[in-house]
Amino acid sequence: MRYLEALGFSIVSRNFRSRFGEIDLIAKDGDTIVFIEVKTRRSQRLGKAVEQVTRRKQMKIMKAAAEYLQKCGALGSKIRFDVLAIDVLPGGAERVEQIKGAFNGWR
Repeated sequence: MRYLEALGFSIVSRNFRSRFGEIDLIAKDGDTIVFIEVKTRRSQRLGKAVEQVTRRKQMKIMKAAAEYLQKCGALGSKIRFDVLAIDVLPGGAERVEQIKGAFNGWR
């Protein structure tokens, strides 16, 4: 989260749960509400972290985001879906990659 805050994001919610699933982070980037899926991989044996956000997971996040927007009265807001991929490299160093607009919502 410090990574995102250093980029100017304001964290609004962590681990938002809905009947459709969980959204790891919800943040504001200017006037945009950003729904962020965080994936960490300590080994690339099963692929890179960014590759773990499947279409099925994306659909759950989008449905949970719709529920969040409805509950907050923010249905007409500008939104984006990002992935924050953290790959732990040999030796413990981390490679952090933010994919803005990693997948599209319903708009």
